[in-house]
Amino acid sequence: MKFIAIIPARYASTRFEGKPLAILGGKPVIQRVYEQVAGVLDDVYVATDDERIMSAVRAFGGRAVMTSADHASGTDRCREAYEKLGIECDAVINVQGDEPFISASQIEAVMHCFDDEATDIATLVRPFTEEDGLAALENPNSPKVVLGEDNRAIYFSRSVIPFVRGVPREEWLAKHTFYKHIGMYAFRADVLRKVASLPRSPLECAESLEQLRWLENGYRIGVGITHVETIGIDTPEDLAAAERFLAAHNR
Repeated sequence: MKFIAIIPARYASTRFEGKPLAILGGKPVIQRVYEQVAGVLDDVYVATDDERIMSAVRAFGGRAVMTSADHASGTDRCREAYEKLGIECDAVINVQGDEPFISASQIEAVMHCFDDEATDIATLVRPFTEEDGLAALENPNSPKVVLGEDNRAIYFSRSVIPFVRGVPREEWLAKHTFYKHIGMYAFRADVLRKVASLPRSPLECAESLEQLRWLENGYRIGVGITHVETIGIDTPEDLAAAERFLAAHNR
């Protein structure tokens, strides 16, 4: 299969304005994301709505495409960028622009989901560990995923799912494997065009998770499993944590 990667990156953010251009270890965050992905795929593009991000990407030798400022999600921005690029491919990988430590193994795990010809969309999860603790499991900003035996997603939720009946909540992580969703997606090219035009669904509105729209409309979401923990950057505090991670690992 031929894959291309698109990294949506917008300047405006309620929690961290200008996040893609924040400096991490001497480089803009968006450059670190780009370099991680370019280590796996030849065709990598940043999809942005801001000339400052466009200029920064070109300055480090990357490729970028300008998209509308009105998109409600990264998926919508990804779809517009793909159509503007006019590149023929089998699948498009949507990598979040705030994941500077995304690893080759994680990208490859998502790609391998398409070894199953029935897969329409692919995404990534990491098992919660006992060391993560109950607070991490219960964090509504960290969606959970329930998988079927075929490693397809059954449901995504901000709540802890499943409920482990008859077991004290403090022991749940020891008694059951819960999966944390990592928001990287890949779409068969024709599926990307279709899902971006679907209206919002009832479950999506309830949980504010766009992937529920896809499940409600019958799309099959394959899931890759990783044990690599990454540091996503949503706030200036996350950036500080990422700096400490870089220092500790001499990266």
